[in-house]
Amino acid sequence: MNNPFAEVINSGSIWLAMPVALLAGLVSFLSPCVLPLVPGYLGYVSGLTGADLENQRRGRMFAGIGLFVLGFSVVFVLIGAIFGQLGAWLMGPDAAWVTQVLGAVVILMGVVFLGGMSWFQSEAKIHAKPPAGLWGAPILGVTFGLGWAPCIGPTLSAVLALSYFDGSTAAKGAFLTFIYCLGLGLPFLLIALGVRRGLGALAFFRRHRRGLQYFGGGMLIALGVLMVSGLWGTWINELQFWFADEVRLPI
Repeated sequence: MNNPFAEVINSGSIWLAMPVALLAGLVSFLSPCVLPLVPGYLGYVSGLTGADLENQRRGRMFAGIGLFVLGFSVVFVLIGAIFGQLGAWLMGPDAAWVTQVLGAVVILMGVVFLGGMSWFQSEAKIHAKPPAGLWGAPILGVTFGLGWAPCIGPTLSAVLALSYFDGSTAAKGAFLTFIYCLGLGLPFLLIALGVRRGLGALAFFRRHRRGLQYFGGGMLIALGVLMVSGLWGTWINELQFWFADEVRLPI
């Protein structure tokens, strides 16, 4: 099979990692680092502010947010491809220790997501501001992707760690981070399609932001424990056998 992405899709292990990556992206969107800033992003990429957001042209808003999502998706997918390729170089015949170390890192990232380890709670951002409006939207997305936030970094780190299982490749790393970007980016796009209702939904999630933070941090810690204990690898192996025997994809 000459298509690296087709090989990734036909790998049984990817089907276990995909929902985790998608959920990690959604958790990132609902986190305290992103959710309160959504109205500001909507206004910035469309060149509108305040009450004008609810009266803007839907197409302009959707285009601006789409370019913003495209900007950070390019950054994250490139990072995923690089880490996936590094994993291909590191993973040898006896690389169980690598997955255990990665599991420990994911546990630490879960603690960071919950607000622990104060050194990681500071944000690192590119402070140069692109022009407001559609022209600056993809640049704003790129700067968003290149920064560090204590809610984005841990979840993205967990997704990158998942790409190291069962034959790490650049294509696998890129694909999983793409799925992560879907989880993070689709809520932006849905809100852009219905600003009034979307902003109302944001108010609900802001009221429950602490519970969402507990859920996200707990998910990362649980994933890390599964990786360290070897259960995640066992589940992948069982899924691989089932996938090889029962599933045939037309790719």
